[in-house]
Amino acid sequence: MNGLEFLAAELKRLPLQPGVYRMLDAKGVVLYVGKAKSLKKRVAAYTKLERLPERLKRMVARTTALEVVVTRTEAEALLLESNLIKEFRPHFNILLKDDKSFPFILLASDHSWPRLMKHRGAKSQKGDYFGPFASGSAVNLTLNILQRAFLLRTCSDAVFANRSRPCLLYQIKRCSAPCAGRISPEGYASLVAEARAFLSGQSHEVQKNLAKRMDEASEALDYEKAALFRDRIQALARIQARQDISLPGIPDADIVAFHQEGGRSCVQVFFFRAGQNFGNRAYFPAQVEGEAASDILTAFLGQFYASRLPPPLILLSESISEAALVAEALGLRAGFKVDLAVPQRGDKKKAVEHALVNAKEALLRRLSENALQLDLLEKLSDLLELEAAPQRIEVFDNSHVMGTSAVGAMIVAGPEGFVKSAYRRFNIKSTDLAPGDDFAMMREVLTRRFLRAQKEDPERDKGLWPDLVLIDGGLGQLHAVQSVLAEEGISDVALLAIAKGPDRNAGRERLFQPGRAEPIELSPQDPLLYFLQRLRDEAHRFAIGSHRAKRSMAIGATPLDEVEGIGAGRKKALLNHFGSGKAVTEAAIDELMKVPGISRAMAKKIHDRFHGEG
Repeated sequence: MNGLEFLAAELKRLPLQPGVYRMLDAKGVVLYVGKAKSLKKRVAAYTKLERLPERLKRMVARTTALEVVVTRTEAEALLLESNLIKEFRPHFNILLKDDKSFPFILLASDHSWPRLMKHRGAKSQKGDYFGPFASGSAVNLTLNILQRAFLLRTCSDAVFANRSRPCLLYQIKRCSAPCAGRISPEGYASLVAEARAFLSGQSHEVQKNLAKRMDEASEALDYEKAALFRDRIQALARIQARQDISLPGIPDADIVAFHQEGGRSCVQVFFFRAGQNFGNRAYFPAQVEGEAASDILTAFLGQFYASRLPPPLILLSESISEAALVAEALGLRAGFKVDLAVPQRGDKKKAVEHALVNAKEALLRRLSENALQLDLLEKLSDLLELEAAPQRIEVFDNSHVMGTSAVGAMIVAGPEGFVKSAYRRFNIKSTDLAPGDDFAMMREVLTRRFLRAQKEDPERDKGLWPDLVLIDGGLGQLHAVQSVLAEEGISDVALLAIAKGPDRNAGRERLFQPGRAEPIELSPQDPLLYFLQRLRDEAHRFAIGSHRAKRSMAIGATPLDEVEGIGAGRKKALLNHFGSGKAVTEAAIDELMKVPGISRAMAKKIHDRFHGEG
């Protein structure tokens, strides 16, 4: 029975209620996820092949199983469809490829001296969250200016507890030094309230108040204090000067602009919170060939807001066919009414047009970059005498300091550039390695990588196998990789090593390929050499970042990590109370019990752990 016959037979058992359906192949892999107002009628449409695009015809041909979930409403089906697409990433669905979480600014309130900081991930810490911001750089820039405007601390609680003198930030007027008692609790609380008001959209009121206080200080001949208020006002003005477009009278909204060209699509999203522009980001949905703009935009909205809270208003550059249904589904997820609108005039229309220009420019850049990338991959294929241009290049590098905090890193690149969702870190687990033995580290990383590939994609039909492995190093690293592949019986993965030339001179790199007696040397002006350098440098950047993160975790470790039952909350409370892990280990049971959340039993457990009685 082929896929068409199977679906025709399945129609008899399908209900007329709304729900979600999943089409699977013979191996149980989810090919497609869809929602329906009537499951029976929607699946019946797939039996009329002449009406389907080529992409869905291929999907029907591979279908051998069908799973359905009945829901109460079509809006619930839309929500479930979005969640399942995010979970299974089906090959034949329109997919939102870049789905990273957005950073926020957190004004933490779990400490007597609240801290201003960048936050990404679950909102588990007590405090006020402002955002989302489009990127980490947008948050960092805003935080930098907020430091000058409100002088709130940004240091960690552990650093704050152990300081007795002001740090450099106080000297350059970016902190009020509460750690050293340079500001009263009431004065600091006033700064916190001003920062909260500004981030909540009351920027003009905050500036008016600062201007009034500046005038009062000037009239009292306290020019130093007046100058401080002047600097704070100027810092706030810098934030507002960066607002290239604005939405007066609308506190929270997203603008979603769509542009399609050359068989590719771009969705540009602008974030407005508390009346301020928090930045924008471009997305390039996959598997959109032959799809209508309305369907692509509908699929994008469902997946984009599947894991993030939508604002009350979403402005679109064009209408979608199921706008009412999408708005209802997003409202169910958010817990409040969400409106979708295509503005026709005024400031909203101008803002959407601005976002649309950005979408067009981003797509043109993407098309240009992809054309260049494809050309470079073809040239690389010719240079290495490969059967075809590599579609997946994996680049490996190691990072450590004399063998400590050693990590391996893998980055992935293809026709569309770097595939950051496929990046992987490898903590070096071997305990018998000589310090700094890069060859042994490379063998461990590659062994683990290909053992996992053989386990997860034994048939090599999921796109998880590389066409080319690029190693940062010379013949030694290349031989280490060759030995790994030989042990695993893998002989059809192309290998290449890139080593810096004499005196480690960038631009005179040498390429080592198995089977070639002499290294390949490209001209310093060759675009292909620059392409390979960029791949190597990205792997190096990722490896160093992974190493630094691991080293920072090791530095931040305390003896408390060894005590069973001490989680993040209790650890933080103990460090805040005693100032350091060492002080905790020396504390008596009665002193430990003074810490919130520490019972007598837990205090005794901690005390016994560090005094040889447990």
